[in-house]
Amino acid sequence: MRTLIKDIENCRLCADRFAKTATAHEPRPVVWFTPGTPILVAGQAPGARVHESGRPFTDPSGDRLREWLGLDEKAFYDRSLVSIVPMAFCFPGYNSRNADLPPPPICRRTWHDKVMSAIGDIRLTVLVGGYAHKYHLGTQTPVTDLVRRWRDYAPRVFALPHPSWRNTAWLKKNPWFEADLLPVLRQRVQEVLND
Repeated sequence: MRTLIKDIENCRLCADRFAKTATAHEPRPVVWFTPGTPILVAGQAPGARVHESGRPFTDPSGDRLREWLGLDEKAFYDRSLVSIVPMAFCFPGYNSRNADLPPPPICRRTWHDKVMSAIGDIRLTVLVGGYAHKYHLGTQTPVTDLVRRWRDYAPRVFALPHPSWRNTAWLKKNPWFEADLLPVLRQRVQEVLND
């Protein structure tokens, strides 16, 4: 496990790609997982703030995600409780219009099967955003349709939209998400942690 973590932390596969982005940044893999963790948060990719901090979800998206899960920062960042594995371990950068670039597929191809195997059996998987949905569920189903079918995957898997502020309009259009899904998710998180 230590070797795998070190290999990911030292990964520079995307150095040339990142140098060509509008941000022209260096790779900085954010690695936050451990074997035997009961909860997996599978996300998209670190944002600019996470790139700076070196800690996952240290931004408003993380605040919203922790609220959705019913977890405080102490529990969320306890690696014995929660592993956080994005589809790309580095911030992909912005394009010329200052929009997020997608997670580079080479990261998933190089690392994800190894990471998932190393973590082992997970009791609760929280899939954050379409990239995580596609990898973990093997589906091309649109995010809204997949999240609406949350009962098909619960209680072991919950597919969520990305908690970005950009999805605030989505949350207003889909009040069932906060009214129906989130209470069940929070209850499941507590069951897993207190078992």
